[in-house]
Amino acid sequence: MAPTTDVDGDGVVAASSVPGAQPPSPTGSTGRPDAAAQPDTTAQPDTTAQPDAIAEPESTAVPLLVPSDPVVAPVTGLGDLLAWARQLAAGPAEPVAIDAERASGFRYGGRAYLVQLRRRDTGTALLDPIALGDLQVLDQPLARSEWVLHAATQDLPCLAEAGIRPRRLFDTELAGRLAGFPRVGLAPLVERMLGLQLRKGHGAADWSTRPLPHDWLVYAALDVEVLVELRDAMEAELTRQGKLEWAQQEFAALVAAPAPTPRPDPWRRTSGVHKITDRRALAIVRELWLARDSLARRRDVAPHRVLPDSAIIAAAAARPTTITTLVALPVFSGRMQRRNADAWLTAVTRALALPAEELPPSRFLGDGPPAPAKWASRDAVAAARLQSAKAGLVELSERVHTPVENLMSPDLVRRVLWTPPDSDGAGLDAALSQVLADRGARPWQIELTEPVLRKAIVDASRA
Repeated sequence: MAPTTDVDGDGVVAASSVPGAQPPSPTGSTGRPDAAAQPDTTAQPDTTAQPDAIAEPESTAVPLLVPSDPVVAPVTGLGDLLAWARQLAAGPAEPVAIDAERASGFRYGGRAYLVQLRRRDTGTALLDPIALGDLQVLDQPLARSEWVLHAATQDLPCLAEAGIRPRRLFDTELAGRLAGFPRVGLAPLVERMLGLQLRKGHGAADWSTRPLPHDWLVYAALDVEVLVELRDAMEAELTRQGKLEWAQQEFAALVAAPAPTPRPDPWRRTSGVHKITDRRALAIVRELWLARDSLARRRDVAPHRVLPDSAIIAAAAARPTTITTLVALPVFSGRMQRRNADAWLTAVTRALALPAEELPPSRFLGDGPPAPAKWASRDAVAAARLQSAKAGLVELSERVHTPVENLMSPDLVRRVLWTPPDSDGAGLDAALSQVLADRGARPWQIELTEPVLRKAIVDASRA
């Protein structure tokens, strides 16, 4: 999970440290507050409540420092993993809390170095997907259950890489956004909904460390300790607000979403590249980025630890032609940078030797509309459409207490308003709804935002 979902592991836990311990037996009462009872599911979205209806309540939270199950060393053996698979398959198909810990700031890529899962009847399992190779034997046993995650989009890719994927899910962070809560990290939501306090801990740690320290394991176990209870409370809140159907559509879209496609020209995300418009300098950025990425991948090290973005930008501006001039740059004075100076100079030399026709364009030529700041100079009517739609969506957001970006993807709004459907009158309604649906908007989003976008299109055409 992201650092905003961290909890602290300061509590003293009487725990076994025997590797490969068998799954714990179902636990009894933990003394935690019960989740709210589920109200009438026929409620409609509350469009009249004032903003203070979702203000943060005064905190009287009780610290949660100790998991209800003993914290043991992560499962690393196939036999123990198969035992967990059998226990999950034999039990009821209840919701299962799932989380993953990565080492993105230390290692190349975003693979999971620890996976935590918890179901009420089985307790908590800590799994080491690196030692196990993958978790594929759990895929079918877990397929019967709804997965409960916090910020699912962060964890789903690495869980899929480990061999497991959800068929149904509930995202507590997304539920908080739809509910209009001002803070949607795991700790604030647990405090608000369950009256328990989770403190920040080891979320940004190097989870590739072996063996993992015991207090890190406590932290990891606490990440899933009350996630199912939080899910139940958030479902009740969404039902109260008449937004449960919205959430269900969003969760289904997360499950059905294809694997993300590689980003075109990823080197253009180098920090500071927006300051560079010269094509030759951009070629240096590209070649250094590619050289760094190749070296980082081979060594399984986070790219910024091999060469910081600031060094790439500095080299693009200075265009060094010798090792001496390269390492004279302050950002290349580090031991790692000097050790790989030959590789960096080779990349720079390669960029300097490129023929003009092979230099990258000054700006990425995507398939979307131009930046909003340029709309007025390129198409005044389109700019009027966008301004009107922004105002309408902000008003809608305030009325239904849901962030604008959750009402409709800003990219989709811009695409539709830059090139709206070629229809008018009643035909525009159907055409606009179809365009939104074709581009992935959910029915609840279309129902709410289509009138706003239609009004923006019509009003701008009449001005």
